[in-house]
Amino acid sequence: MFDKEILQYKVGGLLYMPAFQKNIVRKISENHLPQLTSAAFCLEDSIIDESLAEAEASLKMIFRELEGLDNLPLIFVRIRSPRHLEIFHEAIGSKSKILTGYILPKFDMSNAAEFLNLARQINLPIMPTLETERVASILTRRTELLSLKQILDESKSLVLNIRVGVNDFCNLYGLRRQINQTIYDLGIVRDVMIDILNVFAKDYVVAGSVWNFFGGAWAEGLRRELALDRANGFIGKTAIHPAQLPIIFDSMKVSRTDFDDAKILLEWKSGTHGVMKSSDGSRMNEVKCHLNWARRIKILGEMYGVRS
Repeated sequence: MFDKEILQYKVGGLLYMPAFQKNIVRKISENHLPQLTSAAFCLEDSIIDESLAEAEASLKMIFRELEGLDNLPLIFVRIRSPRHLEIFHEAIGSKSKILTGYILPKFDMSNAAEFLNLARQINLPIMPTLETERVASILTRRTELLSLKQILDESKSLVLNIRVGVNDFCNLYGLRRQINQTIYDLGIVRDVMIDILNVFAKDYVVAGSVWNFFGGAWAEGLRRELALDRANGFIGKTAIHPAQLPIIFDSMKVSRTDFDDAKILLEWKSGTHGVMKSSDGSRMNEVKCHLNWARRIKILGEMYGVRS
């Protein structure tokens, strides 16, 4: 069984690509992507229906070539439906030595039970993606999210991340953020994201949404959105271009003050006081209030590094 406590943070910047992306083998073998911690091969929206069989054949070949390499990232496949998960795993996934798990698209109460029954049989990590109208609409959102939380808790050990499909939410309302905006500027989408955090972030890692830009003056916008992700409680992010990976990786690092304070909190020595100044004397540490934060900071610092 996998170590979920560590693996859920290792996902980090998840690089999405169509299953036809054969050059990924060369890029990994030649270490062109040193900040690549996880990769997702998509068989869903990025593949037209008529090309699905060809895409699966391509992915089977990519898997075979990746199996000969060392230091691989976590490898996920985004499938289409519960039935597709069943068929793909039997034909390809179960025979792969490198497959980490599956991304479950458009996950809501219309398919959750079927997806989770299969996931328990397969016994690999899953990352459900919340992106449908049942999750977005204020008419159904609260009931839907609470029901999803309840059913996911029954298979909690398999759930690596909760992922949020903001492009699908934007599509519902005919929206698209510009290069000088973050997803938090789109109020109707931001509210959905915050409600998802409210329901899930206490018990699961909830990953940040995709940033759609990789040309022009895009990098500063990504950094700005990542800062807002961290402030709100999202961890990691979906990447759609390799150029985004170094910025996402750097955002996973923790500050020296945060890392030192986390160690103080986790190694609390006072038998009388529950509060203490931070390592740099700039703020208060309270052991009863900051312990969960400290556990997360320690893992991220040890995994991604500490900024000066």
